[in-house]
Amino acid sequence: MKKLINNPRRVVREMLEGLADLNPAQALLEAEDVILLADLPPAAARPVVVLSGGGAGHEPAHAGYVGPGMLAAAVAGDVFTSPSVDAVLSGIRAVAGPAGALLVVKNYTGDRLNFGLAAELAAAEGIPAEVVVVADDVALRDTVEPARRRGIAGTVLVHKVAGAAAAAGKPLAEVARLARE
Repeated sequence: MKKLINNPRRVVREMLEGLADLNPAQALLEAEDVILLADLPPAAARPVVVLSGGGAGHEPAHAGYVGPGMLAAAVAGDVFTSPSVDAVLSGIRAVAGPAGALLVVKNYTGDRLNFGLAAELAAAEGIPAEVVVVADDVALRDTVEPARRRGIAGTVLVHKVAGAAAAAGKPLAEVARLARE
């Protein structure tokens, strides 16, 4: 046996509750499936923050990377399903300050759409936001054009580069440039 599931309809939420209970550096938003850093400075003093996420079922991806010098928040969708625009926007609102937010997104249609729309809505609210799409799928290097490759293993490296740049106090445009490189 690999796991116990109490209720399939609550499996993602219960998994995130367990992560937050076990890690005092993480917290869980009450209304959405978003894991975030527990001890963020006041909004006005926050550096650029990095968010990522996607469908649950790939753990420890996403929520497992929330921590200092990495992600400020991870937004979880249902199993193998992109998180909603509302969930992503709630995550941005919860962690971003005036310096803004960088959203690291894997090259899946639902993730691109929902994170992209949330970034636009955040910008309309006055929260600077940029999206970096990761399409690193080396397994498909010779068979699929770059625009159709999925972002998989290399995404964690982008989290680390962007998180380190954000922790160093770099502005949003520079954090995004480094993540894209």
